[in-house]
Amino acid sequence: MSAQLQAAETPPAHPLAGATLSGADVVVQVLADEGVEVIFGYSGGAILPVYDAVFRYNREHARPDAREPMPLIVPANEQGAGFMAQGYARASGKVGVALVTSGPGATNTVTPVRDAMADSIPLVVICGQVPTTALGSDAFQEAPVGNVMGACAKHVFLVTDASKLEATLRTAFDIARSGRPGPVVVDIPKDVQNAQLEFDGASRLPIHGYRARLRAVEHSHLDGETCAAFFGALKQAKRPLIYAGGGVIAAGAAVALRAFADAFGLPVTTTLMGLGGVDTTGPLALHMLGMHGTAYANYAVEDCDFLFAVGARFDDRVAGVAAKFAPRARFIAHIDIDPAEIDKVKSVQWRHVGALVPALDRLTAYGRAHGVLPPLADWHAHLAALKREHAMDYDRASDLIQPQAVIEAINRRAQGRAIVSTGVGQHQMWAAQYFDFRAPRQWLTSGSMGTMGFGLPAAIGAQFARPDALVIDIDGDGSIRMNIGELETVTTYGLPIKVVVLNNGGDGMVRQWQKLYFGQRFSATDKSLHKKDFVRAAQADGFEWAKRLTDKAAIEATIADFLAFDGPAFLEVMIDPDAGVYPMVGPGASYAQMITGDFIRARSAPAALDATPHMF
Repeated sequence: MSAQLQAAETPPAHPLAGATLSGADVVVQVLADEGVEVIFGYSGGAILPVYDAVFRYNREHARPDAREPMPLIVPANEQGAGFMAQGYARASGKVGVALVTSGPGATNTVTPVRDAMADSIPLVVICGQVPTTALGSDAFQEAPVGNVMGACAKHVFLVTDASKLEATLRTAFDIARSGRPGPVVVDIPKDVQNAQLEFDGASRLPIHGYRARLRAVEHSHLDGETCAAFFGALKQAKRPLIYAGGGVIAAGAAVALRAFADAFGLPVTTTLMGLGGVDTTGPLALHMLGMHGTAYANYAVEDCDFLFAVGARFDDRVAGVAAKFAPRARFIAHIDIDPAEIDKVKSVQWRHVGALVPALDRLTAYGRAHGVLPPLADWHAHLAALKREHAMDYDRASDLIQPQAVIEAINRRAQGRAIVSTGVGQHQMWAAQYFDFRAPRQWLTSGSMGTMGFGLPAAIGAQFARPDALVIDIDGDGSIRMNIGELETVTTYGLPIKVVVLNNGGDGMVRQWQKLYFGQRFSATDKSLHKKDFVRAAQADGFEWAKRLTDKAAIEATIADFLAFDGPAFLEVMIDPDAGVYPMVGPGASYAQMITGDFIRARSAPAALDATPHMF
């Protein structure tokens, strides 16, 4: 090999390679090397060396306009930091970073870490820890982070050998973003942060097993025989349907999915986490399926004879009773990067474990090369009729404000281009049902964990990721209380986030279940908090635009004023307390037994309600 070629293949040495840095400075330099643009965290004694290093780094590398290259955003508590890092990651596709202290600082991030794991969101959470000599002694603000986080995270590192700090941090980013993304926790004792270390600039841990499994999955290739089997079944199908999940978003596969669907005229329905994977306004888009999916999407699943699951996992909110899901599908195909998801819930006839983009691109190229164009005019007409006859609807004649009308009014102005975050509850489902999403990473919600309090901090993280975007938090009066302290974070940093609280005076989703399945015994929900004046709370936290909407006739004008305000804005809407989320697939029911409520047409009478539901 020539000297020139060898030099070209060898990456240049890091400018700081060989320099002596403190462990804290190593942490910050690795963050900079990994392209971290913002950190979310709350300080404390065991992480102070790193906080000081962040301060010094920002001072030494300040930009000409005085902006910090790596701002450290301080939330009201560490749970907020974790959800902000998630919002940043979900909106950008990059790894979100949270930086917290030991003990309660670490344990306050358990919920965001588990939430990120459940929804496959790439995070690196760096925790301070007591010195190595004090580990296991119940020292002040010590917590067994490895034990606590081990079951919640993709991986947890405790760095007791200071010489491995740099390699561990770089490896944490590799693990977080690769394969099926997820959160990685790095627990760093204070003496490791203070240690004097030789900086390498490129070191990583070997983790041979993980890297080998990753290479096998990422280099997996669809051969001609496998493609032929797929298209052989598709050509026999009369009613094919794509069921796309959050893996499409995580893999950056939206463009590849749209190209595949368009090439063969295949309709697409997405999960809650997959919203934005296809343009929901498109003629072959069926919006969301599942427990609270659109009636027409669920009926399409009932009717399809070929189901192609892409980056989806047949979870209970979609598949429900697995034996009753897609009952007429004679052929089910499944692509996912995680082999554990294949055949886990629903047995399939065709499978591929691998990265979505090359797999979809390969299928598209193969189908086009072999002239595959299924004659689906009848199926398309059938789906168009389903969308007309079973369209989403609600009580438009009521004198009370209906939450769906508020979301429709916002959607008309946002035109499917806003970033929407939500808390968890009825408002979350109304937002999923009535907003349009033209692109991926516009929809931020806690899917698998269903964590109340997610919406506001996630919106903050998203606004840092996309500073020029319109970011809207659709929240509920119960959900926003969980992290209401982050209202002050919004105004502290001057973020133009628009916060909507749909106030029905209680935990609406729980009340809906109690109404349907528990004989209207409103245990605990009859004691919901009612004293909070949300508008005054927002004003106290610095919102100059903070109003309450009580008049149905004022919806359009108020929404226009709210969205046009140049800066943070807060709108509380007093909605019909009896408004429900429909459609609804009850526990133990199939899509054919879906309850559509009073305003969405069902094509058959729903099943009798289960008096003892087995799941919430």
